Amino acid sequence: MWPMCLCGSNKMKEIQQLIEISQFYGRDSRFVIAGGGNTSYKNAEKLWVKASGSSLATITEDGFAVLDRAKLNLMSDKVYSANAAEREEQVKNDLADATITKGKRPSVETSMHNVIDFAFVVHMHSTLVNGLMCANNAESDLKNLFGEKALYIEYTDPGYVLFKKVEDAIKAYRATNNEEPQVIWLQNHGIFVAANSIEEVKVIYTEVLEKLSEGVTPSHPLTIFDEPRATCSCTEQILPGIRMMLSKDGLKTLKVRKNALIKHFYDTEEAQAKIAKPFTPDAIVYCKSNYIFLNDEQPEAVLAEAAKQIPAFTAKFGYQPKVILIKGIGLVAVGDNAAQCDIILDVFEDAMKIAFYAESFGGPHPMTQEQIDFIDNWEVENYRRSVAAGASKGRAENKTIIVTGAAQGFGEGIARCLLLEGANIVVADMNEVVGKATVEQFNTLAKSNRAVFVKTNVSEIPSIENLVHETICNFGAIDCFISNAGVLRAGGLDDMTPEDFEFVTKINYNAYFYCTKVVSKVMKLQTKYAGFDYYADIIQINSKSGLRGSKANFAYAGGKFGGIGLTQSFALELAPFRIKVNSICPGNFYDGPLWSDPEYGLFVQYLNAGKVPGAKTIEDVKEFYLSQVPMKKGCSPEDVTKGALYLMEQCGETGQALPITGGQVMLS
Repeated sequence: MWPMCLCGSNKMKEIQQLIEISQFYGRDSRFVIAGGGNTSYKNAEKLWVKASGSSLATITEDGFAVLDRAKLNLMSDKVYSANAAEREEQVKNDLADATITKGKRPSVETSMHNVIDFAFVVHMHSTLVNGLMCANNAESDLKNLFGEKALYIEYTDPGYVLFKKVEDAIKAYRATNNEEPQVIWLQNHGIFVAANSIEEVKVIYTEVLEKLSEGVTPSHPLTIFDEPRATCSCTEQILPGIRMMLSKDGLKTLKVRKNALIKHFYDTEEAQAKIAKPFTPDAIVYCKSNYIFLNDEQPEAVLAEAAKQIPAFTAKFGYQPKVILIKGIGLVAVGDNAAQCDIILDVFEDAMKIAFYAESFGGPHPMTQEQIDFIDNWEVENYRRSVAAGASKGRAENKTIIVTGAAQGFGEGIARCLLLEGANIVVADMNEVVGKATVEQFNTLAKSNRAVFVKTNVSEIPSIENLVHETICNFGAIDCFISNAGVLRAGGLDDMTPEDFEFVTKINYNAYFYCTKVVSKVMKLQTKYAGFDYYADIIQINSKSGLRGSKANFAYAGGKFGGIGLTQSFALELAPFRIKVNSICPGNFYDGPLWSDPEYGLFVQYLNAGKVPGAKTIEDVKEFYLSQVPMKKGCSPEDVTKGALYLMEQCGETGQALPITGGQVMLS
């Protein structure tokens, strides 16, 4: 007896349970990768099923499509077109007609959820399950482990045909066993578990994983997946070049992952052959069905081979590779954005795990080319691709930008503005606690782009080299480097100590040289393999004090004057490599900690140093500076970001010092 439909403003208890179990499995990577799988609850009149595009890990009631079961039941007996494309279109339309919550696209497996005669159905693509379901001995080993009554469905193209095959198998199972099947195993696809309570669903899944774990032979320990491996320092000698080979028609993002499992597969061509074709439809949706393996180990040889393979691959298959496995480097995802890279890495690493587990069950059994072609051209999966691709078009879309000193203050503001323009942001700063908090906040604002934090001391070249390495591993390139980190120690000739002078100079002047020296190597590699319309950028956040002297502030002004000299000299040297080098000279950012910090801010320092004649209070100092600005306003991070975007977008200027001072400093 199905539960009666409950009406009213309160959620049904069963819907709360559906949300609970969906999130329970959706947050567990053993069961769900890239949001795959679906869940449902039904009573006599209605069925709630995960809507396409919803994530099980965070799903709420709004993430479920609600359908009329009376209309769904009619689909079981309806005769559809023999033409596959027409049939799937007809089925899609009938599902839409049965959907009560218009605008929400129900899972393509909705009809299967409807015919399984239990209230709760949880369909997962568990890695361990697919280690068996994607193996050569799937059916026989399934029977050995779970008994002859285990319901096994041979691979069938998803959609209506699979639904009918499952429905017929359920009817046959009922007739033979006089009971309802609670577990349905699908070759190269996953598993359905059904029960009238979520507690029973959990018990069944636990038993399934325990028995499968027992079936994995001792020579294939599960712990191999958890052994991390450091990424090679030669990564930055390879990935930026490959990224530009793939970015002729728009910037791509690359991300590398390396662990013991990945090393197992990149070590030998024999191992690579076992992951050369996809095992499941999800793998095709997110990673496509063909991949590149690069087996040279010297950077020059890897780049030369990539330069041959990438255009040949694109010409042969009609699309660029999503997955590149590089010996010694690791698994590389090629995404239209950073969020897509994370999905590609998770999905393909899952395929590696499946291949690894499958060795215990007769070896890997990938999908056939005919099966692959159906998924590749299926409208449903193309819809899922479009949802996964994300949408974010800003002025810095898909550029990777490092901003030093970006944990707080002016740098944080610039980085945040560029993030909102679609850039991937690397926050480089000494303050690890604040920097990580800043990045966490940035990623709540991001769309398909991402931000990462790298602890960095810009006065030490090894630290900058690590910054570059981590940036390349996360995003594959450095399109713009913004040298913003700076310090200030105010004081006249009588007050300034040699130690303070050297400290200010080392951070504001020397560090700009160190950063440019390291980052320009990567940028030269990028422009070497890029189209002629690609330019990389180095932008120094200078100061109005770099354009004219500053009383009782010579250490800061001297370093900034010198910085413009470096900018002009670097620009001349790097112009042949299509690397633009410019400075931005902001006015005063009164709201940031540099000025407003109650202990160390410039207002306090300038007051104490007597820099402003007659000033008695901080307000006197502030008013003094505002009176010198024709626009009567301080400079903001938003103002500076507009300048940075201008410098990145134009390609006819380099070696410039762009003032953004509200007219306080006017160039002649």
